[in-house]
Amino acid sequence: MTIWRITKNNMRQELEKKVNRAIRLIKNTVGDGLVEVSYSGGKDSDVILELTRMAGVNYRAIYKNTTIDPPYTHKHCRDNGVEILNPKISFLELIAKKGFPTRRARFCCEVLKEYKVMDMAIQGIRRSESTARSKRYSESDPVICRNYGSKKNHVDVILPILSWTDEDVAEFLEERKVKAHPLYYDEQGNFHPERRLGCLGCPLAQKAAIEDFKQYPNLLKAWLRAGLVWWETHPNAKSHQTFGDVYELFVHNLFYRTYDKFRQDFSEGLFPAKTAREFLEDKFGVSLSDLEKQK
Repeated sequence: MTIWRITKNNMRQELEKKVNRAIRLIKNTVGDGLVEVSYSGGKDSDVILELTRMAGVNYRAIYKNTTIDPPYTHKHCRDNGVEILNPKISFLELIAKKGFPTRRARFCCEVLKEYKVMDMAIQGIRRSESTARSKRYSESDPVICRNYGSKKNHVDVILPILSWTDEDVAEFLEERKVKAHPLYYDEQGNFHPERRLGCLGCPLAQKAAIEDFKQYPNLLKAWLRAGLVWWETHPNAKSHQTFGDVYELFVHNLFYRTYDKFRQDFSEGLFPAKTAREFLEDKFGVSLSDLEKQK
């Protein structure tokens, strides 16, 4: 894994150009208005918050609480003067109401994160984060219009760090003496920009989600407890026709990309020897028997 050790007293000329370009973009776009800094608690949001401060514009830094945030996130927000907005419904309440979110059905994002607060917002999206983002965003168009539900409910979104790399982010934070979220640092204090910081158990990051449930087994139980509520109160859901219980559904969503592969393992390989619930108990070292008692 890459560890960035920045020892220079000045930024690289290339990064300095990116910084100046980002500041000009923010200044020219915001002007005398008021802008939201969409703060996630991650390293990129620390960058855009610092750039906005350097630009000298009027802003509100806002964190939208997902209720399944990584440890220390709320404290990191408060330490940086970021306003925390709480949702009308928690993530676990959403599961109990709508079932588990998946890669294809991310209703949780729509409810907990993707809503309008102000007419103008700065977001820390970078094209180098993924192939999908590289295709979706163009460096030549750093200001886009984003609709939330309808064309009337739109936000002008400023994207000042589209072309930045992990090295740019690491060096900028070091040069500006900005302390990132604690989870980016190892025990020796080395900064790891490649580390992920997002909702715990997010279905978009399969490997990270599995590690989250290993590290926080009570989180796994909370997901399943809420899932059991949904399973019992939605007997006509299509999932009842496909899966024997909520544990099979959860295993499918977390570990499999296709239903066919899940069904193959279920009928021919892994699951004849154990139930999906037993598989989860073995995989994550946790007992789920108390969940059944609560049914």
